[in-house]
Amino acid sequence: MATKLITLRAEDDALEAVRKLLHYRISGAPVVDEAGQYLGVFSEKTSMSFLLDAMYEQLPSNEVRAFMNTDPHRTIEEDADLLQCIQIFKNTEYRRLPVLRDGKLVGQISRRDVLNAAVKLVDTIKGRRNGKFVMYFSAILDMDQSPVD
Repeated sequence: MATKLITLRAEDDALEAVRKLLHYRISGAPVVDEAGQYLGVFSEKTSMSFLLDAMYEQLPSNEVRAFMNTDPHRTIEEDADLLQCIQIFKNTEYRRLPVLRDGKLVGQISRRDVLNAAVKLVDTIKGRRNGKFVMYFSAILDMDQSPVD
């Protein structure tokens, strides 16, 4: 999980937010209030809405708040386990999830973070075991313990 994040404020200028995404080479940034309370995500995808509005709608608003994604299912709690993270990333198009503790942003986890954690877990377990093993989402078992032959 990354904890040193580039964040935005709801009142930030959307064009400046797009510039920030480009400058830091990130595909999205969490939007927080002054207290660090999570409000949403401003991403490359939501930036497209800003650009379309600027071109066709005479830019009704230039604040990030008008374009950020506020889907509450697009977050994860700090105590979520690896299995929960894998399931969310497998079943959604999300590439990153803001990590919250009591509604406040404490970090962000990406697909790559989950892949790294899974590989490290497997390598750690492999190092403690001799021979082949079978990996299940819920457990890692020796070959002779496998429920499937």
